[in-house]
Amino acid sequence: MSGVSDAAGFTGVFTAMSLSNLPPLVTVFGGSGFVGRHVVRALAQRGFRVRVAVRRPDLAGHLQPLGNVGQIVAVQANLRFRKSIDRAVEGADYVVNCVGILFESGRNTFDSVQEFGARAVAEAARAAGATLTHISAIGADAQSDSTYGRTKGRAEDAVRSIVPDAIILRPSIIFGPEDNFFNKFAEMSRFAPALPLIGGGHTKFQPVYVGDVAEAVVKSVEGSIARGTVYELGGPEVMTFRQCLELMLKTIDRKRPLVSLPFGVASLMGSVASMVPLITPPLTSDQVTLLKKDTIVSPQAEAEKRTLEGMGITPTMAEVILPTYLVRYRPQGQYTRSGKAA
Repeated sequence: MSGVSDAAGFTGVFTAMSLSNLPPLVTVFGGSGFVGRHVVRALAQRGFRVRVAVRRPDLAGHLQPLGNVGQIVAVQANLRFRKSIDRAVEGADYVVNCVGILFESGRNTFDSVQEFGARAVAEAARAAGATLTHISAIGADAQSDSTYGRTKGRAEDAVRSIVPDAIILRPSIIFGPEDNFFNKFAEMSRFAPALPLIGGGHTKFQPVYVGDVAEAVVKSVEGSIARGTVYELGGPEVMTFRQCLELMLKTIDRKRPLVSLPFGVASLMGSVASMVPLITPPLTSDQVTLLKKDTIVSPQAEAEKRTLEGMGITPTMAEVILPTYLVRYRPQGQYTRSGKAA
């Protein structure tokens, strides 16, 4: 019996030593989405263990090749159910919340996902003693006319009150292989005779590469930037809506007239599109409201170096990355000869 007892004790000590040598564990909420998958890859490349909290782990298999065997594990979690959040955070050293929605669908409302969900993640992180990085958006404001912007702002307020040392990242529009901006209009250009310039196309953006956003998240987890700080993430260029579409059309070698669409008309079209069941609306009235304000890094953030450059990250230009994934929208795909615009 003493031999069995000694063996059990040795096994326990060995297990404890093994666990103490494991890399830190990061729980990433929304890790299977557009931004989340790039965050997961960046964390895995730095050697972290990654627990990806998603509603459908069975649909997150595409994340496995981003790390070594067993380094990335998907678990079930729904931001509307607190117990699932607590389970996903248990034992984690760091928590990253990448969850966000562009439009409401069924029970996935801005209030439930972006406000209640963010509050629940912050409370779970505090209870677990984990540090927190929260991805918000430029334009987040509890007083915003947009429901999206308003719930993002309330989420930030909740996160700061619950976890005062949380890092909040506010990106401008994000571009990358799975983005919902350049891809949307490039797809539209394949069939539409013209593209809409909502509000005349004067709204200013500062498109930021998703890989740069992921790098900012890694720096926040590694502790190389100040905690309890709000960072605004923008690319190297400020571009109008019109300039964004012109760059996209140039990249895919297509010619389409750009037609001004007043905010009122666009809002009405968005409201109608949102009422059609079983489709992803190409535009919503809330998104039109967002387009009435510029989405660029503030002068204050620039002055205080609460930017990508301030983190030591050189922002990537859109014209460098867009051809790598928009090529499929060219008339003959990768075989389109430059200058033969359709």
